[in-house]
Amino acid sequence: MSVADENDLEPLLVRASEAEVLGSDPTSAITLLADAMDTGGRLTSNRTRFEPGSQGAPPHFHTRGAELFFVLAGSLQVLVGAEVVTLGEGDLLVVPPRVHHAFGPAPSSSADVLIVFAPGTERFEYYRMVDRAARGETTRDEIATTQDRFDNHYVDSPIWEQAR
Repeated sequence: MSVADENDLEPLLVRASEAEVLGSDPTSAITLLADAMDTGGRLTSNRTRFEPGSQGAPPHFHTRGAELFFVLAGSLQVLVGAEVVTLGEGDLLVVPPRVHHAFGPAPSSSADVLIVFAPGTERFEYYRMVDRAARGETTRDEIATTQDRFDNHYVDSPIWEQAR
């Protein structure tokens, strides 16, 4: 992106009432806030609300950007490398590229989390695929074929399995 392109970028305002909400999974809802194309590639952001018992996101890593978690309410359990930590309201965690991580509400808890990727990666279509999987319209295997496209690389984690 050139300097001229940066100067052409407009501020982005997303009203809560206008944001797309994906809620086919009865234990979670993802509000799509800003995708990379909306921010000139600077960031991607969503708000995810997890109900107690939600499976959350399975172990994975990203190669291109960091993932920031800010807990708005509740309690979020997160795999970070070989450690499982619990975040509470007001806690912030930044996971660097290539670090294996997973997340979901802490046992018997709900969690409301703001998630930001920087730099941004087009991810809204990935979230829509996950939403279609919750409706039975696609499979986890089909989602797995998009790992390079969405920079979401799945891994196994016995540590996470034991914690959940």
